[in-house]
Amino acid sequence: MNDLLRHYAEALEALDAQGLLRRLPPSPLGGAVDFSSNDYLGLARRPKLVEAAAEAGRLYGVGATGSRLLSGNTPLHEAFEARIATDKGSEAALVFASGYQTNAACIAALLDKTVLGAEPLVFADRLNHASMHLGCALAGARQLRYRHLDLEHLKVLLEQYEDSPLPRVILTESVFGMDGDQADVAALQSLAVRHGALLYVDEAHATGVFGPRGYGLCEAVGLAPSTVVMGTLSKALGVSGGYIACSRLVRDYLVNKAGGFVFSTAPSPLVLGAALKAWEMLPHMGAERTALLDRAQSLRVALRGMGLDHGASTTHIVPVILGSPERTMAAKQTLANHGILVSAVRPPTVPQGSSRLRLGLSAAHTDQDMARLLAELARV
Repeated sequence: MNDLLRHYAEALEALDAQGLLRRLPPSPLGGAVDFSSNDYLGLARRPKLVEAAAEAGRLYGVGATGSRLLSGNTPLHEAFEARIATDKGSEAALVFASGYQTNAACIAALLDKTVLGAEPLVFADRLNHASMHLGCALAGARQLRYRHLDLEHLKVLLEQYEDSPLPRVILTESVFGMDGDQADVAALQSLAVRHGALLYVDEAHATGVFGPRGYGLCEAVGLAPSTVVMGTLSKALGVSGGYIACSRLVRDYLVNKAGGFVFSTAPSPLVLGAALKAWEMLPHMGAERTALLDRAQSLRVALRGMGLDHGASTTHIVPVILGSPERTMAAKQTLANHGILVSAVRPPTVPQGSSRLRLGLSAAHTDQDMARLLAELARV
């Protein structure tokens, strides 16, 4: 074997020996109940979204044909961005092809030390998503990580650097995708404003599920000009893509400096047509959101009764923390054998010793689905 390829093979063997090797799952069998999906509102297969995608395709074609700065800018892109900005309470918005791309490209651009004149001080929740860490790495920015959701620790760190002339940026999720807990975004913004920091909030798992009209936890907070809010179209909206809601100044900057925007083909009109339809539906889905969160609370109560650890979850994302990768993978397979699909999450996605089953609840799940899940979890 070529020496280079041998190194890859050895890396895979090492992952396998640690119980950390990833494999693509098989296509779901008919009759299986899916708790591995991020389709939190059950919109991915809604006929209204399929029809909206088809109509957008008829008007603008199936592909954007180029980046937004070349041939890919359509009235649909601009209309959707205007709607996002209105509903998020920001001056402007910008859409991207994926949430991962959105975080990596925008954070890298916002932390660019050649623009800021110095390497910024980056205060980051230690459990932020991998795409946020990538954005920091692309910018060559070191992170000052505060304990998860510990705003007192963040305050101490901010005060420690109070006399520093360096620019300050705070990075956080609003709903954390692996733990299902929530940040206090109002308190975070107050801290950021007080210390002259830019606040960047990832609303990927909150979009669609939280907020008075379903537009995320930041919907209820009057956004400061120095607050940047990211979200996805890929989870509760049932489609794919990402967005940034921000000031007009930040939007104009990202159009010029975010490489993932400048050099990527714009999102397909098919995708944006469906996503815009889902976005318009969110204010009318309050009953689904309430039922979803009530069902999650009932699940947590049942898990505690079985002696299973659901961590600090307060949302529609409920982990079952089993500890070792081996036990987690065995539990995933046991559930799959009985028609229940769940995600098995292992390091480095989560900290060592906290491998878990990740249950993503959906408004499409029924009482019978939940009863079946609990019956099978009793086998774990």
